[in-house]
Amino acid sequence: MCENISLICAVCRIGIYSCFRRMCCRGPTTVKPNFTVLCLGLTKAGKSSLLALLSGDDVHKIEPTIGFSIKAVLFEDCILDVKELGGGENVRLYWDRYYESTHGVVFVLNGTGTDEELEIVKTEFHKALHHPRLAYHPLLVLVNYQDLPGACSTDEIIELLELEKETEKQRKWTIRGCSVNDKSSLESAFAQFNKFLIQKEEVKNDQGEFDQI
Repeated sequence: MCENISLICAVCRIGIYSCFRRMCCRGPTTVKPNFTVLCLGLTKAGKSSLLALLSGDDVHKIEPTIGFSIKAVLFEDCILDVKELGGGENVRLYWDRYYESTHGVVFVLNGTGTDEELEIVKTEFHKALHHPRLAYHPLLVLVNYQDLPGACSTDEIIELLELEKETEKQRKWTIRGCSVNDKSSLESAFAQFNKFLIQKEEVKNDQGEFDQI
């Protein structure tokens, strides 16, 4: 019952957000492409803090996302509407209800997690990324808390998540280490991710024009 109420509230937030965007964006049409992106990860991965840093918000006033939140993040080449999903076990059961109409996936993990936690990360990562609606979407993996001792390297996470196999599936992906103390690395990571999104959209548009010939 509680989960259904949370889902209904989330849908309402999307509707309100969409209306707000339309009202605020009246005027000259922007040339920037707009993409809807999922931000996934377990609880305490640091998703909300990283998005706050990227948006210029105060990272010290961020509370964990219990169910769902959405944030528009502006870049030089595009706008990302980031749908952040809570990482609690009871929320992860409903992740797939938000997979429709998305263009890319950002997966955040705690680089200082225990072996047991990293195994859960691996399971949830593959469950999400292998879903038919996300199977070919561009992917950004962020290994958070690189400023703390004992954090996993990106090479270790590539091996853990078997990311090389994603290349074989023709998925564009990139992985970066990050922390709330290093905004430049985070911006660099999204710059590459955004290129993947734009390239895929251009290919899709070119294919559409070809089909009309």
